Amino acid sequence: MFWVVGGGLSAGWDDFSAICELKYRYAAGIDTRDWDLYRSIFTDRVTIDFSSYHGRAPSTMAADEWVRGVQPLFSGLAATQHSMTNPRVEVTGDRARLVMYMQAEHVLDHDDPTAWYTLGGFYTDAAVRTGAGWRISAVTLTVLWRRGRPEIMQQAVSAQQNRPADA
Repeated sequence: MFWVVGGGLSAGWDDFSAICELKYRYAAGIDTRDWDLYRSIFTDRVTIDFSSYHGRAPSTMAADEWVRGVQPLFSGLAATQHSMTNPRVEVTGDRARLVMYMQAEHVLDHDDPTAWYTLGGFYTDAAVRTGAGWRISAVTLTVLWRRGRPEIMQQAVSAQQNRPADA
């Protein structure tokens, strides 16, 4: 389901597809550790609200800073898989709101079933139309459920920080 405020169905469908594609590239960038792909979906400044995940207040920062900040966590995990589904998009002119359900698997050790952590919930993103196409300007994660061992996330960061520079 999608809503388009102002504009015809054709423009609405193109916008819907482009905005959903941002979130799919968000997942692919993280899961494949393609940091250029991941960075490409954001405006130069981005507001991040993961308060339902970690309890810290939302913050606005340079997108480059955000991307550099997530690299140690995801590079320290053996694997991740972010599944996105049920997109809802509302477009008003050059601004949009995207709500998409997600499930994110985080694996520290493939062979240890106790070294997995899964989150379920949804993202609510703000997007803006730029000269280069739609870009995400704000991300809010709402966690609805958790399964597994959340401490593997910090273990992943520690493992990445302790890895030799040439590894």
